[in-house]
Amino acid sequence: MYSEEHESYLKTIKKSNFLVRFTQISIILLFILIWQFLADNNLINTFITSSPKEVVRTIIDLHNSNNLYNHIWITIYETLISFILGTLIGIVIATILWWNKFLSRVLDPYLTILNSLPKVALGPIIIIWAGAGMNSIIIMALFISVIITIINVYQGFIETDPIKIKLMKSFKATKAQTYFKLILPSTFPIIISTLKINISMSLIGVIMGEFLVSKEGIGYLIMYGSQVFNLNLVISGIIILCVVATLMYYVVLYIEKKLIKN
Repeated sequence: MYSEEHESYLKTIKKSNFLVRFTQISIILLFILIWQFLADNNLINTFITSSPKEVVRTIIDLHNSNNLYNHIWITIYETLISFILGTLIGIVIATILWWNKFLSRVLDPYLTILNSLPKVALGPIIIIWAGAGMNSIIIMALFISVIITIINVYQGFIETDPIKIKLMKSFKATKAQTYFKLILPSTFPIIISTLKINISMSLIGVIMGEFLVSKEGIGYLIMYGSQVFNLNLVISGIIILCVVATLMYYVVLYIEKKLIKN
């Protein structure tokens, strides 16, 4: 049984969370209503801004033509592959850099340069190397997610409490024991935070790749719509992309809660 003070505190938290969600949903609904009102009264040019009704109609047409879910699935598949590979490769390389201080000092400026380099500039080279297909899209997304993972996770490794590391050394722990028993568990919150960033970075990389070479996917829908001046298709693609990005983010949050509980 909880005390009255604790129950009152829990009710306050629930009320606060409800108000936040209610406000967030209200903002979206208000935006849609204003958008449609402006479109209905010819206060905006619907040729370049579309309208909620046209967006819904476009999405229904994509559904009826059996194109909608295929485009969504292609983008999700490419994003998941890039996300998983980027996370694993990034953690492995960050571990190698922590293990070898000389190597980390040598590669540090290169990582900084690669991180600041616009990855889309590498697009033409990647397409020539990997071909104009899914492989080049995944590689482009990997360039983004791997660098972010390496930098964030490695920073977490080197910021582990030095007193705890000295304590491990005083007990004559090996470097492997220090890594698995101290460094990795201590960096777990940073790794989870990196996963949240990675899922969005992977999606950005995939969409960039689809802009350049794909004939399927949400990025292709947006690019095709802009080429034929179909703003309804462009905005529909953007909205679908927002929904997909939101769902992926909440999946990562769910995984985070499960891992923390365990």
